[in-house]
Amino acid sequence: MIYRAIGLMSGSSLDGLDIAFIEFHESKGVWEYEIKAADCYPYSEEWAKKLKGAIDLNALDYQLLHTEYGHYIGEQVNAFIERHNLQYQVQLIASHGHTTFHVPAKKMTGQLGDGAAIAAVTGINVVSDLRAMDIALGGQGAPIVPIGEKLLLGNYTFFLNVGGIANISYNHPDKYLAFDVCPANRVMNMLAQEAGKPYDDGGQLAASGTVYTGLLKMLNELEYYQLPYPKSLANDFGTDVVYPLLTSSNASTEDTLRTMVEHIAIQISGQVKAMLEKQPLATTEKKLLATGGGAHNTFLLERLQATLQPLGVEVVTAEKNLIDFKEALIMALIGVLRWREENNVLSSVTGATRSSIGGAVWIGQEA
Repeated sequence: MIYRAIGLMSGSSLDGLDIAFIEFHESKGVWEYEIKAADCYPYSEEWAKKLKGAIDLNALDYQLLHTEYGHYIGEQVNAFIERHNLQYQVQLIASHGHTTFHVPAKKMTGQLGDGAAIAAVTGINVVSDLRAMDIALGGQGAPIVPIGEKLLLGNYTFFLNVGGIANISYNHPDKYLAFDVCPANRVMNMLAQEAGKPYDDGGQLAASGTVYTGLLKMLNELEYYQLPYPKSLANDFGTDVVYPLLTSSNASTEDTLRTMVEHIAIQISGQVKAMLEKQPLATTEKKLLATGGGAHNTFLLERLQATLQPLGVEVVTAEKNLIDFKEALIMALIGVLRWREENNVLSSVTGATRSSIGGAVWIGQEA
């Protein structure tokens, strides 16, 4: 079977809307893919402000933004299709939306971006609300990318995505594990913006700073890091807990960034160590594939490799298109699996009562 789908992803770092057009080939349960076209459409200052402030809106204004953002997404998809001459080629759109509220303990998650609006604007069938079914089944609703890692990305031991939040997957043959590790790009970008930069390019600012050991100790002792997996993080853990801790220290931007980088490296390597001890592997060759915007932060990857070296884990950086569009790629796959009515969220990862076929379907084409 051949499927041609668009995957959409808006991450918590608010850098823009990722759009990827993927051609999937499936034969006897074996999947292959090709990223045919991919772009990131940066948010205007106005849209970044709207999305950032969504959690403070009243119920009516929130719903109005949900609809407005859905129409905006549809318009961006139409522009993408026009730019890449994809008219009449796209069979399906899978939209993650932009996460605002995430409270799995109360069986609730919220993503802006009305799927019906996207379908209406594009005239293409849409799958949205990808996390909702897992949440309803008592799962964390996150991470949901492991199904794509498992089906598309080969035999790496670990998959690390460093986005607004860093999450990790352990590709163990007996039980696939994945969970959110710690805040990452969202907090680092907020720190870099204090120095007048949108982000810390290559980790240059962090590399010139010094670790504040007392601050690092406070970060590493936060309650979330002591919780067992499955577990997931909402954006506000980074913005309302970690960021204020960093900025209350009166350290320079370079020093807070250096401390944050060390915190991320320690948390990731600590979780890798714990998983390897809990579920050992027969092989001695262990590789970790790094993706997400944070994989462009060469200093962070250097520190991560240094902390993983004693565990015999090699950090491998994915090719650029996969670094930048892995989540959009996997959203497209999740949409295709939903269309096929096959499981697309794994309960071994989320803690739900069972694996599920997640996503609401909106028929954009005429009957």
